[in-house]
Amino acid sequence: MAERQNKRARRSEQITRTGRRNAASGRGSLPAIGLEAEFATVIDGVPQRPEDVFGSPRRIVRGPLVHRTGRSYHLPTGGAVYFDTGVIEIATPMIEIARGCGARGTRSLWESLAFLRSELDAWEADNGREVRLVGFSAHYNVSFDLPREEAANGRSVEQLAYLLTHLLAAPVMLLAANRRSTGVGVRPRGNRIEITADFTPDAALMAATATFIVAVVREVMTWPSYDVHQLDAREIPVVKEFVPVPHSSRKGWVARYSCFPANPFTADVDSARWTTRGGERMSLRGMAGRTTRRFWPAIRAMGDPLSLRLIAAVMRGRAPSLLELDDRPLAYDDVGRLCTWNDLFPVTLLPRSRYERVLGNAIAGHRVRMGGAWHKPVGMKGWTHVVFRREKDGTRHVRSLDDMLMHLDAWDRSAERRAGDRRRSATGEGEVERRRAERRAQVIDTLERRRESDAELLPETPGEVVNVLAAPPIPAPASPRSPAPPPRPSTGRNEAPLVIITRTS
Repeated sequence: MAERQNKRARRSEQITRTGRRNAASGRGSLPAIGLEAEFATVIDGVPQRPEDVFGSPRRIVRGPLVHRTGRSYHLPTGGAVYFDTGVIEIATPMIEIARGCGARGTRSLWESLAFLRSELDAWEADNGREVRLVGFSAHYNVSFDLPREEAANGRSVEQLAYLLTHLLAAPVMLLAANRRSTGVGVRPRGNRIEITADFTPDAALMAATATFIVAVVREVMTWPSYDVHQLDAREIPVVKEFVPVPHSSRKGWVARYSCFPANPFTADVDSARWTTRGGERMSLRGMAGRTTRRFWPAIRAMGDPLSLRLIAAVMRGRAPSLLELDDRPLAYDDVGRLCTWNDLFPVTLLPRSRYERVLGNAIAGHRVRMGGAWHKPVGMKGWTHVVFRREKDGTRHVRSLDDMLMHLDAWDRSAERRAGDRRRSATGEGEVERRRAERRAQVIDTLERRRESDAELLPETPGEVVNVLAAPPIPAPASPRSPAPPPRPSTGRNEAPLVIITRTS
């Protein structure tokens, strides 16, 4: 994680009075996640602050933008874009925590990134200049809440952040870091926990990282104590000499390279050079793999098939970690062109979350009928509230995303009905039916592929936990009477479902 100057907490990051009232009353929003990514801007080969070059995101995006709060704006994809202390930052909407939420968050982030890159391409053509987005950092935000039936018993978000700094260091390094990384951070943010790492120029690895983080954070949240000694009691390996340092950006903790006896980002990930608090000698991959096994039931319940297979492959060494490359990939230096989004998680396979659908309808300006009157969304108030204009009298009303969940199905139907009317008028009924048939066939195909992937990961016996990180079984020797089959060429790391796209010209 690259170093940054200290910066003042934004108003939107502070706990709102509404949030405190909800927490006190036991109501509150659905547990959710959100991803953010920061990019440095290089203009004509020279690093420059986006504020100095563009002034505002409105000068990049050609179409109308929905104002969110402060200097941030919602993109048509549902994400938000803003300039933040010398970088361009993209943030996803809230996505409720459920199976596949890590993949949904990654998809949302990369869709917004692809949209921003296309707008920058148009800006380049109009102004005769070149703009490169250089990957800087990624932030994984997870709601912090305790089960309603449990008392806090001294557990706080600050204690959780300190505990997670010890626990997440090794596995997040292996999944998300590169050889120029400097640390993995954890920051308490009132009603959420934020894990900070380097931006990962590979959507599959980012989805795997998000899945791992969300599952582990939500599981640790249920522990009866957030004391660091819980790691020893649960046999989770931590380097003996490791002591985190305060986060350089706001409050929190960082597992910096200088906190270890040697730099873990440049050391051999398979070298058993680290002495754990339990007295064992282990490699970075070994520590990350054991941690993954301890949390695998939670990870499996939270993950999509692709992310589960990639987590297991990286921990076993069948898919490469970026730490195993000679240097940081060149894709970091031109994000959106040297690494691109290729729709790893199509909506037919992984539908949008409910929060995404609410926000998508609001940003698109789709009308919704509430209380016997039509309301048209005219703006946003922060991340969590939509501003409506009631059409019969022109009055304005503010509703939270959670309030709008009860109207979501009707909202979707009215939006689809209007879209269907436009399609029929433009293409004719026969063309519409043909497209519907194609979509139905695609859904059947994607569901079948999902069942096949689940079958590979789920145990044959109910309740059994599959050790996906164990070495593959050794085949029985061939019968002396039957000829030995020809050796199968080792695919090794060629089996990794990585999608880094590079170009040399």
